[in-house]
Amino acid sequence: MPQTHPCPTTPARSAAASTPRQLTLEERLTLIDAAMTVHLDDAKVAFDVNTAHIETGSVDLADVITVPVDAEPAPLPDLYPTPVAALLQRAHHRLLTGGWCKDALIDENGSRCMLGSLRTEAGGDRDLEADAAALLLDTIRRDFGDDVDSVPSFNDAWADGRIPVRMVDQAAHLADARGL
Repeated sequence: MPQTHPCPTTPARSAAASTPRQLTLEERLTLIDAAMTVHLDDAKVAFDVNTAHIETGSVDLADVITVPVDAEPAPLPDLYPTPVAALLQRAHHRLLTGGWCKDALIDENGSRCMLGSLRTEAGGDRDLEADAAALLLDTIRRDFGDDVDSVPSFNDAWADGRIPVRMVDQAAHLADARGL
């Protein structure tokens, strides 16, 4: 005869017990990490197999590293024939390669502000530096108005060097156009 009530020796299954539980974010990330590890291991083996026939020689670091790491960057050749334009172009290059800073001519990392890069690249020629700084201030005032007091105040007003560095580059173009 068929049994019509649950047997006391087998537990009753509830509807909640039959549905799978939701995985937590951590559990899902762990599963994805394991799956990606398997895929990356397979890709590495496939790469090794596919490139096994290619002969590679050893690399001598002396062939790769040709200058000391702490050496100054090579000077950029002057792109402009006039002295003020060439100075501004060198100052722009120095800002790009050596870094930009604010609130100091040169910071502890060797980065320079706009005026600090001009002073360094002028090499002690104060007249040339003054001409370049005056043209730089003129360039800044063309874009930002006559209320800009000085090059250092403009430089220190920015959180990053994108605009100040661009202004030095624009000043170099202006100096070249004016034949300075």
